[in-house]
Amino acid sequence: MKHDFDKIIDRTNTASYKWDQSEKLFGRSDILPLWVADMDFEAPKEVVDAITRRAEQGIYGYTVRTQAFYDAIIGWLSRRHGWNIEQEWISSSPGVVPALSLMVQAFTEPGDGIILQSPVYYPFYDVIKMNGRTVVDNPLILENGHYSIDFDLLEQQAKNGAKMLLLCSPHNPGGRVWKREELERIGEICAQYNLLVVADEIHHDLVFSGHKHVPYASLSETFAQHSLTCVATSKTFNLAGLQAASVIIPNEGLRRKYNALLKTLSIHMESYFGLTAIEASYTHGDEWLDQLLVYLEGNLNFLLEFVEKNLPQVKVIKPEGTYLVWMDCTAISNKPLELKELMFNKAGVAFSEGSVFGGQGAGYLRVNIACPRSILTKALEKFALAVNSI
Repeated sequence: MKHDFDKIIDRTNTASYKWDQSEKLFGRSDILPLWVADMDFEAPKEVVDAITRRAEQGIYGYTVRTQAFYDAIIGWLSRRHGWNIEQEWISSSPGVVPALSLMVQAFTEPGDGIILQSPVYYPFYDVIKMNGRTVVDNPLILENGHYSIDFDLLEQQAKNGAKMLLLCSPHNPGGRVWKREELERIGEICAQYNLLVVADEIHHDLVFSGHKHVPYASLSETFAQHSLTCVATSKTFNLAGLQAASVIIPNEGLRRKYNALLKTLSIHMESYFGLTAIEASYTHGDEWLDQLLVYLEGNLNFLLEFVEKNLPQVKVIKPEGTYLVWMDCTAISNKPLELKELMFNKAGVAFSEGSVFGGQGAGYLRVNIACPRSILTKALEKFALAVNSI
């Protein structure tokens, strides 16, 4: 490989949310962190070089979108995902989660029901509850290690007056890459009952072999006109700290309303470095990403083999996408506090404890495998030693 994903980079004392919070979050500073969705790999050299040149300009003023910025986003979505979008559809946000919160504010009213599909990325709950809306849970169905959607319940919830669906595609933490027919069924229900779809597709580039991400809005004009799609370089190229995401809104009325709220909050200009990173990533990042996916799949296969051999009581929900692995540890304990004690105090590792993703996540752990294999190996060995000691 041209890119060295085995390289160990010391991120401590860099104001890293992942590496410099262990004492505060877990009670000890020597935790090995494989929790938050933050990769331990260097960004592509072309991205680093572009940001460096940008920094060397020495004046960091207000920033507007360039034609090269638009072209990079349009080209990436067409080249990698077969979705041909128009330039005027593109808006922005400081991040995908802020975009979700803005959409909840712009397109629903206090008390409105908003559907999510648990277990799901925990900020989904926050952007609903903290904006005074009501969580309508459409739990995924787990059968034989595979999650599927309860379409009958989804239709009933839409019929009962829910206003919005937060669609996590690919799904975090379940790892599902929704098939075309699944997305089409979602779209049919939402179109019939005028349910607005907000598609969080932040993991769209991180899909394992044998699977393909389908942008929800690419399926039909009807679906496009009843949806907003959030994408970002933050997960694909590990650029979350640059505070930049893209929002694709084909519907002119929805776009106008969303952009008005951006302007109201005075967050309608681009991040000085974020704009550069997006342009460089989407212009030069293909080869790096292709090699990353091979490495991540190697990490996944390593984890699957390790767990089968050393932790037979753990059931892995094999992901089709993302770099996050959802593990059923209920045979060890279904009590969140006991799993935290096991991880933090006995093993000295931090995975994400499952109950924060929804009630049925109790007894599960989410492991971030986007790290050098030596770190993944060490974390799994420490966890297995702690588990087998009890």
